[in-house]
Amino acid sequence: MNSYITHLECSLTQETYPKDTVLELSNAGRPLLVKYDLEALSKSIAKEEFKDSPLPGFWRYYPLLPISSQESIISLGETITPLINVSKEYDNLEVLIKDEGRLPTGSFKARGLALAVAMAKEFKLEHLAIPTNGNAGAALAAYASRAGLKSSVYCPKDTPQINILETKLQGAETILIDGLINDCGKIVLEGKQSQGWFDVSTLKEPYRLEGKKTMGIELAEQLNWKLPDAIFYPTGGGTGLIGMWKAFHEMHAMGWIEKPFPRMYAVQSTGCAPIVKAFNKKERFAELWQDPTSEPWGIRVPVAVGDFLILDAIYESNGSAIAVDDSAVITKRNELASKGVMLCPEGAATALALDHAIQNGEVKPEEQVVLFNCATGLKYPMPGLPN
Repeated sequence: MNSYITHLECSLTQETYPKDTVLELSNAGRPLLVKYDLEALSKSIAKEEFKDSPLPGFWRYYPLLPISSQESIISLGETITPLINVSKEYDNLEVLIKDEGRLPTGSFKARGLALAVAMAKEFKLEHLAIPTNGNAGAALAAYASRAGLKSSVYCPKDTPQINILETKLQGAETILIDGLINDCGKIVLEGKQSQGWFDVSTLKEPYRLEGKKTMGIELAEQLNWKLPDAIFYPTGGGTGLIGMWKAFHEMHAMGWIEKPFPRMYAVQSTGCAPIVKAFNKKERFAELWQDPTSEPWGIRVPVAVGDFLILDAIYESNGSAIAVDDSAVITKRNELASKGVMLCPEGAATALALDHAIQNGEVKPEEQVVLFNCATGLKYPMPGLPN
């Protein structure tokens, strides 16, 4: 394996695990984190080298990733996702939208699943399975097919039709379930035990997180290694928020960036807001959200295995968790689209959460804010079109 990896570590107990073994959750049932020799990394590579890398998109950061060599890279034409400046819509505030919809399969899920599939191939696994609200399944299907691996995808039957068709077309066994994503997760768990599948559910293996952390490295590089004041992130399982927070700590340890880190804002729907509820009660763990509803499908996650990692990042950064109303999200999506910025509903939720934070005085004049649009808006129902 990559010589910079030292070991894996339980995110809750800090129990250590070997780096060259197929692992999922820790013995405590919590996510495993990949640990690196950051001192050796900082001596072997300078952050300025990335801009000249011939590798596509986020793969340019491969020394900071768990793959053993460049030969493990599975590419579908990844790109550095742009920062769209929408500051003219705000008074005395610099607002940038990082548009992850430009990645293969049209969403930020490409980052995590590309790494998970690359590592599965290195470990010579054959059949991967995942529960999804849409975009993760499509990304797994594409990268698994490209790598020559089998994939099974389970999703709620009300998942946007385009996601279902995309997943099927790209080669995954695609099964619709009358239930929620956690119900799909239970079926994947059963299949893992009975069929020998490898479960690539959110944070149930260590490597999707490593792919998602590239959002933080990429953002830092785009901003000349100076981070924004605040980041608003649509939060279901929260892998990207956790991954960015991990990346910030790693880059700081290597001397690439300075503190303070951005205030992290987890954005959820009023119909499914377990992280917001826990944050408002000042708790570290979130309860299962009963009877969840959310039109932004990607953040309809009633329970997250990494709940405490999301909340830790919020507390440590002096950030917040904000729930926004579904109908207002779609109104915001339509408003932004009329100005030439087409976001997915989850991305529009971050813009609406920013409005609330400005009104509450949490975001100050002259600050720089980054909103994450997690997928192309073209995948979702629009006025005049059925789901």
